Amino acid sequence: MARKDRTGSTGVGVARFLLRTAVGGTMIAHGVKHGRTLKGTAGWFGSIGFKQPMLQARTSAVVEIGSGAALVAGAATPLAASAVVGTLAVAARSVHIPNGFWITSEGWEYVANLSVASVALAALGPGGWSVDRALGTDRFSGPRAALFAAGLGIGGAAAQLATFWRKPVAA
Repeated sequence: MARKDRTGSTGVGVARFLLRTAVGGTMIAHGVKHGRTLKGTAGWFGSIGFKQPMLQARTSAVVEIGSGAALVAGAATPLAASAVVGTLAVAARSVHIPNGFWITSEGWEYVANLSVASVALAALGPGGWSVDRALGTDRFSGPRAALFAAGLGIGGAAAQLATFWRKPVAA
C-alpha cells in the first residue's frame, strides 16, 4: 500500500497531478502560440505540405488548447491523451522524423516524450485531484486505456496525414 502524506495523498497521486499539469500546460501554451499567430501558423502549415493550411492552423490551436486543458483538469483523460498523441504524431511525421532524434536539430525527441507521457497518464489514470474522479469516470485506466490513447491518437494522425498532407518536394 502506498504511503499517504498528511493530506491523504499518495506520492503516485502527486505524480499524476504533476504529469497532467506539465504535459497539459505545455499543450495549452503551444496551442495559444498557434492561435495568436494563425496567419503565420497557416503559412507554416502550407510550407510543410498541408492542404487547407488555415483549417489546419485553427484545428491545431483548438485541439492543443482543448486537450491540454482536459489533461490539466483530469477530464476525459484517455481521450485527451489520445488527442495529444495524435497531434504530436502528425508533427513527428510531417516535420521531426526526417531530422533525427535530437530536438536541437528539430528531431523527434520532444514530441516522443510528450506522447509517451500522455499514454502513461492514460494508463495511470487522472488521480484524485481530477474532474474524472469527481464525476466517477476515472475507472478507465491501465493497459486498455493506454492502448486506447495510443491507438486512437495514431489512427487519427494517420487519417489527418492521409487526407491533408503531402510531403513537400525539395526545391
